[in-house]
Amino acid sequence: MKLHEVENGEERAILVTVDMDNTGERSLDELERLAYTAGAIVIHRIIQRKQTIDSGTYVGRGKAKEIKYAAKELDADLIIFDDELSAAQIKNLEDIIGVRVIDRTALILDIFAKRANSKEGKLQVELAQLRYRLPRLTGMGLTLSRLGGGIGTRGPGETKLETDRRHIRQRIFEIEKELKTVKMRRDSLRERRKKVGYPTVALVGYTNAGKSTLMNLLTNSNILVEDKLFATLDPTSRKVVLKNGQEIILIDTVGFINKLPHDLVEAFKSTLEEVIFADLLLHVVDGSLPSFMAQMKTVEKVLDSMGVKKPIITVYNKIDKLESTTFLPRIKPYVFISAAKGIGIDELLIAIEENLPETIYQVTFLIPYEDMKVVSSIYDEGNILREHYGENYIELEAEVDKITYMRYEKYRKTSQKYD
Repeated sequence: MKLHEVENGEERAILVTVDMDNTGERSLDELERLAYTAGAIVIHRIIQRKQTIDSGTYVGRGKAKEIKYAAKELDADLIIFDDELSAAQIKNLEDIIGVRVIDRTALILDIFAKRANSKEGKLQVELAQLRYRLPRLTGMGLTLSRLGGGIGTRGPGETKLETDRRHIRQRIFEIEKELKTVKMRRDSLRERRKKVGYPTVALVGYTNAGKSTLMNLLTNSNILVEDKLFATLDPTSRKVVLKNGQEIILIDTVGFINKLPHDLVEAFKSTLEEVIFADLLLHVVDGSLPSFMAQMKTVEKVLDSMGVKKPIITVYNKIDKLESTTFLPRIKPYVFISAAKGIGIDELLIAIEENLPETIYQVTFLIPYEDMKVVSSIYDEGNILREHYGENYIELEAEVDKITYMRYEKYRKTSQKYD
C-alpha cells in the first residue's frame, strides 16, 4: 500500500482523471496536493473528457496508450488515477502502460498510514487497507481454487491467492475485535464526560481548513499543524472556558475530503462517533478558497451519510486572506475568523454560548440553614419540585440550568441530566 521508495524518497507521478462534469481541473488540483502530501512529485496531468467510465481501463485503451507514451517520455514511475479502480482496471492499465498504477483511494490510505500515531488510528487504517485490498487480490483465485477439487488438493495445497485471502480475512476479524474494545473505552469516557456535565463541541470540516490551528488557539495546545492534507487523524479533546465561565470539551476530528473512501469511513466509525454524540458542531470552512462551496457540500454530504442531526455554526476561517467577505453565504449561525491571526475569536466563543442546546438538570440540594441565600437563589433561578426541612438542612429538589447546577456543586446530593 505504501508508495514505492526511491533514492530521495519521492516518486515522479502522472495524474489522470475522467472529467464528466467540468470539475476535472479542480479535482486534479486536490489530487496533486494529496500526491505532494504522500511524497510524490507531479510531473504531468492528463484529463480525459468523456461521458462514461471505461469498464476495462477507466480511460479507454487509446488514452491508456497515450499515457504509456507520456510516462516513457517523462520517465514517470507512478500513475495516479483520480477515482477508485477495480482490480481488473489496475491490471489492464499496468499491462498497457508498463508503469505502476494506483488510484485515489490507495493514495489516501497511504497518507493515513503515514499520519496515524495512536494504536487506534493505526488499527483503523490497517482495517481500511485490508478491506480495500481483499477484492483486489490479482490472479484467478476462484478458477484456481476449482482445479483438482478433490482429495489431496486441500489444506497445504491451496493456492497462495486463497492463503492471502484467508490471512486477510483473519486479520480483519482480529482488528475489528480490538476496535470493539477501543470503542467500549471511548463510550465509557464519553459517559464520564456527560456525568461531569461538560457539553461537547466538535470541530468538523474539509481537510486543511484550519481546524487544528483553531483548536490550538482556543485551548493553548500544540497539536500538529501542517500545510498538508490530513495532518490530524487521531481525535483530540481539550477543555475550553467560555466567556460566561461555562466549561466545554472541544474535540478536533479528522478532516473530510471529496471521494472519501467508504472503507475509511467504516474503519473510522468509532472515531467519527465523537461528531455524532457532540452537542454542537463547528463547521470550519476555508473561505479563501475558490472551491469553498464544493468543500462545504462534501462535508455536509458526509455528515448526512452518518445521520448527524446537530446544531451547526459555520465558521468561515482565513478571512485575513480576503479583501471582502460579502460573497460568503450568511448561513445562520455563522462567524468570520482567522485562526492564524486570532481574529473573531471572541465572536466565536459568544456564538458557542448562544447555540449550545439548553441542558436542564433535575437535582437534589442539601443546603445548611446558615446558607439561606442559596435557597433564595435556587428559588429564583430554578423550578422547585419538592422541599423538605430537616434538622440541620433544607432539602430542595429542583430543575435548574447548567450555570446554577455548576455554581452550587458543593450542595448537590443527586442529579439527573436531560435536554
